[in-house]
Amino acid sequence: MNKSKKFSPEVRERAIRMVLEHRSEYPSLWMAVESFAPKIGCVPQTLLTWVKQHQIDAGTREGVTTAEATRVKELEREVKELRRANEILKLASAFFAQAELDRRLKS
Repeated sequence: MNKSKKFSPEVRERAIRMVLEHRSEYPSLWMAVESFAPKIGCVPQTLLTWVKQHQIDAGTREGVTTAEATRVKELEREVKELRRANEILKLASAFFAQAELDRRLKS
């Protein structure tokens, strides 16, 4: 999955702020998003995702915050690295144990 970083954080924050400030002028959040998305040059679903994530980070909506998601991703990366190191150590241990057995048999 390759996400492009087409919009700067400033543009995202401004777009989110516009939607939230003018939300009361529209019958639904989706209609507010549909109104502002073309003005910043993105599709409505993208802007809606930004708004929802902002609400989660602010604590006004249930969900996983950006900080939590980042931490989980870091921990998953660390677990993967540790598993890889553990596998290498197991293979090395088996190799040296076999070498020790071979050395004893030759003696």
